[in-house]
Amino acid sequence: MSLQQIDAKMLSRMFLAGAKNLERKKEWINELNVFPVPDGDTGTNMTMTIMSAAREVSALGEGIDMPSLCKAVSGGSLRGARGNSGVILSQLLRGFTKRIRDEKTLTIPVLTEAFDKAVETAYKAVMKPKEGTILTVARGGADKAKELAEEGMEDLEAFLTAIVEHTRYVLSQTPEMLPVLKQAGVVDSGGQGLVEVLSGAVDAFLGKEVDLSLAPDNGGTSPAGFAGSRIQAESEAEIRFGYCTEFIIMLNKPFNIKAELDFKAYLESIGDSIVCVADEDVVKVHVHTNDPGLAIQKALQYGALSNMKIDNMRLEHQEKLFKMTAQSASGELKAEAAPAPDQPAAATAGPSPEEPPKDYGFIAVSVGEGMNKIFRSLGVDHIIEGGQTMNPSTADILEAVDKVNAKTVFILPNNKNIILAANQAAELTAEKDLLVIPTRTIPQGITAVINFVPELSADENEANMISEIKHVSTGEVTYAVRDTVIDDKEIRKGDFMGIGDSGILAVGAGMSDVAKETVAGIVTEDAELISIYYGSDVGEEEAEAFRRQVAESYPDFDIELQYGGQPIYYYIMSAE
Repeated sequence: MSLQQIDAKMLSRMFLAGAKNLERKKEWINELNVFPVPDGDTGTNMTMTIMSAAREVSALGEGIDMPSLCKAVSGGSLRGARGNSGVILSQLLRGFTKRIRDEKTLTIPVLTEAFDKAVETAYKAVMKPKEGTILTVARGGADKAKELAEEGMEDLEAFLTAIVEHTRYVLSQTPEMLPVLKQAGVVDSGGQGLVEVLSGAVDAFLGKEVDLSLAPDNGGTSPAGFAGSRIQAESEAEIRFGYCTEFIIMLNKPFNIKAELDFKAYLESIGDSIVCVADEDVVKVHVHTNDPGLAIQKALQYGALSNMKIDNMRLEHQEKLFKMTAQSASGELKAEAAPAPDQPAAATAGPSPEEPPKDYGFIAVSVGEGMNKIFRSLGVDHIIEGGQTMNPSTADILEAVDKVNAKTVFILPNNKNIILAANQAAELTAEKDLLVIPTRTIPQGITAVINFVPELSADENEANMISEIKHVSTGEVTYAVRDTVIDDKEIRKGDFMGIGDSGILAVGAGMSDVAKETVAGIVTEDAELISIYYGSDVGEEEAEAFRRQVAESYPDFDIELQYGGQPIYYYIMSAE
């Protein structure tokens, strides 16, 4: 006889199975990207979002109950949310858990209401919901649940199986709702990701054998974790933070999401290898740091401590480590000793509490040595390393906000796939005003910060910057990773492509020709300036030759050429 209700233990198993199923399919989902560019990341974003929650669920252990499970799922996915698809998935989970957190077991009526609440929450998070996306697939599942419940279905196995089958059908119809999907010959990638989560969860409910083991969190490709994973790859023996510190906080009052995010952000500012799992009354903490006292002092603000344990990892690991760096002038090598326990390897902590906050600060999402240098020269306080292939999470953005010592912080996402995560961070920021300037490209971000006027109010600056970025049109030159047809343009794997703000501008076998055609596609009647940022795979002489060609074609324009150093995109260009 099949189960007719779901308890917390079963739901935990279903959630982990859904997360693992998505993880297994992430590369395939990445390839469903409409544009055949080498940065399709929907599967990666959704996987990193749900795995952030899965690790918190896994850490709850055997004594799991519905409130703690819901908190782990909602809080973990909220912190880990990255990319539009990841943010929407986190909102679906947030809405679902909001409805079930006070239930001991889930029945068909409760699940039906929870599905409906999930869809309602996710739609509210998106300013202009578009049909034919993950939202449509989610709503299709919720509508099917309601239909079955109204028909009086009582068999939970049949109920869940029918919902998954219907979401697959809705997914198959997404190309009919979005012509761009139909022309590219793919279904919506975010919708596919959601179907894989649901399918894995139902498999677990049906008793199928599933692998629920989770790989340790290595930071993924987030800005905070990318450097750590790179250092680990260079030498697994290197110990950046010397003391393994563990303890339990017996809370004075329950953690809200903001307090939990703030505490985790603080831990990330003083160390790495962080595990922070909050229950109703306690918080389990693990951190590698060079100053355990800082972690302990911060934790005491929330309650009493127990089960304290501190190990000196450097004493346990006697191997002396040196990092060799080449001297460009003489060719000699010098050894750099690993940082001492009281000397952190990098200054990552937030602003000194003695410094009075300034009125305004800036955060920009950027990638490429040259692009980062440009933003810093324009007065940006903090750079989040990220972009097409490294969408920062909500937690990454909150950590950056904490490091900027200003009353009002403007953030420039510089990518349409990061705006939702920035908006989510703004909702969670309490002590400062975080204003999101919805820049969709790096040139828009540069224009926004150039037009900032310190003498104006925050609202006036926000309105002015948003107005100015509307006059910037952007083109990007990259290459195709598969054959497809978009905007009636036939694209072959290996072709160069020029992509504009609203679609494909040029396709061809020669990069220079495609780049020139891309410039022609972004130039408007009112434009006076063409800016060219060349990437890491373009030489300076080649870029200068291209600049001269553009100058000959547009003699009345000011032409600027700068090194961007961005990967994947040979040129990023703008006209304004």
